[in-house]
Amino acid sequence: MAGNTFGTLFRITTFGESHGTALGVTIDGCPAGIPLDEALVQKELDRRRPGAHAAASDGTPDPRGGRLNPAMTSRKEDDSCEILSGVFEGKTTGTPIAIVVRNTNQKSEDYGDIAFKYRPGHADYPFRAKYGVRDYRGGGRSSGRETIGRVAAGAVARAVLERDGIAVRAWTSEAVGISCETFDEEAIEQNAMRACDSAAAEKMLARIIELKAAGDSGGGIITCRIAGLPAGLGEPVFDKLDALLARAVLSVGAIKGIEFGAGFAAARMTGSEHNDAMRSGTATAGGAEPGAPLSGKPDFLTNHAGGILGGLSTGADVVFRAAVKPVSSISIQQQTIDTDGRDCDIEVRGRHDVCLCPRIVPVIEAMAALTVLDLLLQQKALR
Repeated sequence: MAGNTFGTLFRITTFGESHGTALGVTIDGCPAGIPLDEALVQKELDRRRPGAHAAASDGTPDPRGGRLNPAMTSRKEDDSCEILSGVFEGKTTGTPIAIVVRNTNQKSEDYGDIAFKYRPGHADYPFRAKYGVRDYRGGGRSSGRETIGRVAAGAVARAVLERDGIAVRAWTSEAVGISCETFDEEAIEQNAMRACDSAAAEKMLARIIELKAAGDSGGGIITCRIAGLPAGLGEPVFDKLDALLARAVLSVGAIKGIEFGAGFAAARMTGSEHNDAMRSGTATAGGAEPGAPLSGKPDFLTNHAGGILGGLSTGADVVFRAAVKPVSSISIQQQTIDTDGRDCDIEVRGRHDVCLCPRIVPVIEAMAALTVLDLLLQQKALR
């Protein structure tokens, strides 16, 4: 099974299945001397782990603190990480880093009914078609728990990026048909939906409770902002910054679309509306040697390009939005076929999210951080 490795200079390989012994990641190419310990990685894993959020909301006590989030699965995993290599006395050594998280709360018996049935919306059928075998316990490598390795590696990448003043931040801007109407960055980690609008978050949660009672699910939109990137990051023509970010984000199982800046709205704009005008300090490259520092940095009056032109960062914030599909595991009876090709019905049992948005926020941040760090290391290697 290929396709489990990501990156060029900062290179990660994830491993493990939803109901296997453990999941994890190996990281190669991390610079030496970066402060790193399990607490730093654990902080990010806690943001994506199932079950709870300090601000959540349906009143059900959670033994680990907080309240159960009605958007999330009731599967209770501590997702405690172990750093097995690559760190000595609290700093990276430059050698491969291995991080593992052990599964402790599997209920594989919940999946017995689907051993011979294909779940609508899941990867059951194409996995069987490709490999001739599939791990039906929670989906195996197609499970959302696969993202544990990504988030762990993303925590390491963010620790490196912080040295250069680069910050990655994502939030829920729409969920279950309800959009945020205001932006308050402080609100993002203070509500169960990780939404940028607390009032909208409450409406989202109310709608999620309705969907949960009906056995259904919902999708949403995650917005991500990357601040502090230098101009010129990216590798045209096939490894453009936006192309690599799109590849990284679309590799997340629940993501079905991505747009940068004005995105699809650009199709309805004129050139004079879409072009981002520049003022005061605009650099002039006339006569400069390739790669030489420019004389100034422009201020962009708008950011319809999403901080990327010609596949290269402009120095403005990189902004993109990702479409999150509704959770495929629903308890409503659905039509399908079994592994012998016979028509049948299926009702998916087990513990599942209603809306993935709050848990997928740290996953999107991780993939963005991994992408820009890899490109940043490539850029530094040119100098």
